[in-house]
Amino acid sequence: MHTARSILTWVLVSLCGIVLITLPVNLQTQLVASTAIVTFMAIIKVLKAQGTWRLIALAFGTSIVLRYVYWRTTNTLPPVNQPENFIPGLLLYLAEMYNVAMLMLSLFIVATPLPSRPARASKVQQFPSVDVFVPSYNEDTKLLANTLASAKAMDYPADKLQVWLLDDGGTLQKRNSTKLLESQAAIARHDELKQLCEDLDVQYLTRDRNEHAKAGNLNNGLKHSSGDLIAVFDADHAPARDFLLETVGYFEDDPKLFLVQTPHFFINPDPLERNLRTFDNMPSENEMFYGIIQRGLDKWNAAFFCGSAAVLSRTALESQKGFSGISITEDCETALALHGSGWNSIYVDRPLIAGLQPATFASFIGQRSRWAQGMMQILRFRFPLLKRGLTLPQRLCYMSSTLFWLFPFPRTIFLFAPLFYLFFDLEIFTASGGEFLAYTLAYMLVNLMMQNYLYGSFRWPWISELYEYVQTVHLLPAVISVMLNPRKPTFKVTAKDESISVSRLSEISRPFFVIFAVQIIAVAVTIYRIYAEPYKADVTLVVGGWNMINLILSGCALGVVSERGERASSRRVRVNRRSEFGVNGKWNSASIEDVSVHGARLNVFNKELDPIAVGAEGVLRFQPYSGAEMETLPVIVRNIQRAGEITTIGCQYVPKGALDHRLIADLVFANSDQWTQFQQARRRNPGIIRGTIWFLGLSLYQTSRGLLYLFRSVRSERETEQRGVEASN
Repeated sequence: MHTARSILTWVLVSLCGIVLITLPVNLQTQLVASTAIVTFMAIIKVLKAQGTWRLIALAFGTSIVLRYVYWRTTNTLPPVNQPENFIPGLLLYLAEMYNVAMLMLSLFIVATPLPSRPARASKVQQFPSVDVFVPSYNEDTKLLANTLASAKAMDYPADKLQVWLLDDGGTLQKRNSTKLLESQAAIARHDELKQLCEDLDVQYLTRDRNEHAKAGNLNNGLKHSSGDLIAVFDADHAPARDFLLETVGYFEDDPKLFLVQTPHFFINPDPLERNLRTFDNMPSENEMFYGIIQRGLDKWNAAFFCGSAAVLSRTALESQKGFSGISITEDCETALALHGSGWNSIYVDRPLIAGLQPATFASFIGQRSRWAQGMMQILRFRFPLLKRGLTLPQRLCYMSSTLFWLFPFPRTIFLFAPLFYLFFDLEIFTASGGEFLAYTLAYMLVNLMMQNYLYGSFRWPWISELYEYVQTVHLLPAVISVMLNPRKPTFKVTAKDESISVSRLSEISRPFFVIFAVQIIAVAVTIYRIYAEPYKADVTLVVGGWNMINLILSGCALGVVSERGERASSRRVRVNRRSEFGVNGKWNSASIEDVSVHGARLNVFNKELDPIAVGAEGVLRFQPYSGAEMETLPVIVRNIQRAGEITTIGCQYVPKGALDHRLIADLVFANSDQWTQFQQARRRNPGIIRGTIWFLGLSLYQTSRGLLYLFRSVRSERETEQRGVEASN
């Protein structure tokens, strides 16, 4: 009732605003009204007012946005009889209207998202049988071992849990390939993974042919299993011990439930976070989706399957003949089909798995290209707005999720629009400097404030713009390609567990430097035109300022594509567990300080510690979460640091069997509380002013770093060419 009353208040205030947007007022009145509303919204934000006040502020912001749309539509479009101005002007207008439409959809979805559901692990009464599917294609055996061991160690009755490795890299088709190397690799993989599954007491399953990619692989698993529920984990998504206890109980509550989705939490930074060094201090990009948007979708029964970290009903899947496979994003497509058939979904906002993100910028773009193309296929083949069986809110939610991936088009237009005026003197936006202040600047400020209201500590100012810009350059051709030929894209597995040993420019970085150079030239043109055409100075300053904003984003992107080299091949996770370290036949008290999938760092009390050499074999003994007795894990000493009575020892695991992989999984993945604590530590809202200042500083530094990498790259190429010439002589 309270939520309905709050939404009604928001709607009523918005309607009043809509009436006001068509009132003809002079420029001074518009400027005063805009300033008053911006000030009002800022006061509410500073006072941290929530509930109805928050919705009122969003409603006032909506009125400013709509006032801008009305003015933009009726006063700023170039004349139709000037096609050189009208056509680019219309494209810019459509790009802005796309942004407004997406803002309105965001308001509908996340203005009042559902609160996070409380933990319910201790409330599980019934234990339905669960088949755990881990689909795989070309992932490393050690990576799979950690995921399978984590899945096997989940806290659940053993007779109700069956873990399956669905191997699409060792199919009969691949083993019988006419390409000898491919055939031998598939045979070796098949035999190795089959033995791994036998050691871990996991079912190994492959199929004859690689048909319908991941969806086909999962459907093959459905045919050979019989559990009531299906849990799906990507090959690099290792579950915590309480994953099933926090999810299966919801199926007891609702017989029409087909999905319980949980967040994708990542223990390593994506390329932007790694190259900008923001991973430990700023919320990850995916947290906006999993922390806010999925909760908003959940409110309208529209939270969808994200391909992993989820539990699904076998009955529901079989009612639709399994996982859908028309698009290359089988997860969202499957959810759309089931929602359309009257099934329900739930989102549990608690990180219960830990996964890996692409480490290189090229792999990151490859992953996002697949997502974008898959969503365009869903838009083309399933068109959610007209999908039979969906409620109106569900239609709007799915349209928002699919239409989002059209962002490369408006981003490209926003990038080049100021250049049309500066270089070619095209007037694609008919307005004076004063009108820009009263309408456009107010709209931009309100837009920023509304984004901050909606996403707060989950997304800092300007970060979404940066993510969209760096993707736009390469996603635009991918989206156009799937529009022209919607059946062309094929499923490509994203490379994971990569490492970059040497700092370098990304192999797909060149367009960013070209765009940056053009924008620098545009700055010089802006200065020239201000002096050469003083009668147009107000408009030139506005357009030049627009180009400067683009330049700041472009400069920051140079740092994104300048790949930092890393010593460590895997990300370390801070823990605090008591243990014992055995070396040379003697045990020493120790604590485990941090762990990764490859090794651990220990603090050993060294009062009686014998001298240890790097390379020495040792044993780490600790009590796993899954048992009451201490167990041992063989390690090799990699580095030693002494400080007072404490010796810090860096160790590398030396797994010699299935039990060792289970202990590694226990060390790194078993405790879900550590993921929640890490997320909460990064979630803070710097506000628009501080966030903007921070981003400006970040951009300046990353611009200089990117240019330095470019100069080093050019010099390295010249030296290589010189050596080649000398060798040929």
